[in-house]
Amino acid sequence: MAIRQILEVPDPRLKVVSEPVTQFDDELRALVDDMFETMYDAPGIGLAAIQVGVPKRLLVIDLQPDDPDAEPEPCDHDGHHHHHQPTKKEPRVFVNPEILEPAEELATYSEGCLSVPEIYADVDRPARCRVRWQDLDGQFQEEEMEGLMATCIQHEMDHLEGILFIDHLSRLKRQMALKKLDKLRKAA
Repeated sequence: MAIRQILEVPDPRLKVVSEPVTQFDDELRALVDDMFETMYDAPGIGLAAIQVGVPKRLLVIDLQPDDPDAEPEPCDHDGHHHHHQPTKKEPRVFVNPEILEPAEELATYSEGCLSVPEIYADVDRPARCRVRWQDLDGQFQEEEMEGLMATCIQHEMDHLEGILFIDHLSRLKRQMALKKLDKLRKAA
């Protein structure tokens, strides 16, 4: 397992159209392990292989929902409250994903991206979509996605076409976002 470097705009590799995965082997599993480690470290909820410089049609997603069954921790005798909500890990891998039926109805989410650090913007996408993909054994899976999952998988699938979420914005908003990123980088 290794944390890989995440490509950031304006790296030209982020515009590459990724190739289908044909080998479901140990090399693919190792890449997936690295992608999860890199994503959790960032931290983020989704990562496409091209974001670590590998032009393959592969994504990992973990929305990391707060565990609804987790008991809030009681306060100590000295009166200190622990506000540690355990996070459930729900890692999911999508190989060669495709959208079969996007809903006509749109949903708007404020999106961010590990390749466009610290920039957030509202993007409209189909609120639901049926997705077909292969798992790590090459078996086909199909599922109706909605809510944050639908948004996240569409955002990650865009990466496979060389599209970033800021490409969905008006030219002016995109330029403003990139200018802001530039400022943040200079400040760092």
